Amino acid sequence: QVQLVESGGGLVQPGGSLRLSCASSGSIATIDAMGWYHQAPGKQRELVVTITADGRTNYADSVKGRFTVSSDNFKRTLSLQMNSLRSEDTGVYYCYATTFARNIYWGQGSQVTVSS
Repeated sequence: QVQLVESGGGLVQPGGSLRLSCASSGSIATIDAMGWYHQAPGKQRELVVTITADGRTNYADSVKGRFTVSSDNFKRTLSLQMNSLRSEDTGVYYCYATTFARNIYWGQGSQVTVSS
């Protein structure tokens, strides 16, 4: 089992920045990738970014150049720096982790609201 606890998020004006964090615990040695999903109001959850254990990243086109994923002691703390935020970035952001056994675990979700 892997537990993920998110922090960060909030209200920001368009063009502003926010930082999300995700702290993992439990069987973290089994994690092979982590990342973030975004669920806009009334829409399905969509992948924002994935980072693998060997450091490879894959960003959604909509966030390239604006969002940056980083890890501090991979598998323990994952962060998402979000710059140049737009109204369409509004929604709930979920940290996730997948394991070598193909299980997926989710954080509790962090609300991000971009509005003037």
